[in-house]
Amino acid sequence: MRRLVLTFAAAATLAVAGPALAFQCPKLIAEINAATGNRFDNAGHEAKMKAAQAQKLHAEGNHAESEKVAKEALAQLGIKK
Repeated sequence: MRRLVLTFAAAATLAVAGPALAFQCPKLIAEINAATGNRFDNAGHEAKMKAAQAQKLHAEGNHAESEKVAKEALAQLGIKK
């Protein structure tokens, strides 16, 4: 019985944690867009392109890759995450 309860608790934790991590992608993308709003330099352009790529990956459900691309864009802008 105890094993069943622990298994159920672990499954419930994973079910809640998965979608919570997916919400980080839009936050990072919004941060990129805010930082590049009035920038017209090459780094700003590249970051905007990566933000679009991250948004596409997020929409496809590939959240890990989306987060990676978004963090690369922020790094190009000098913002560390």
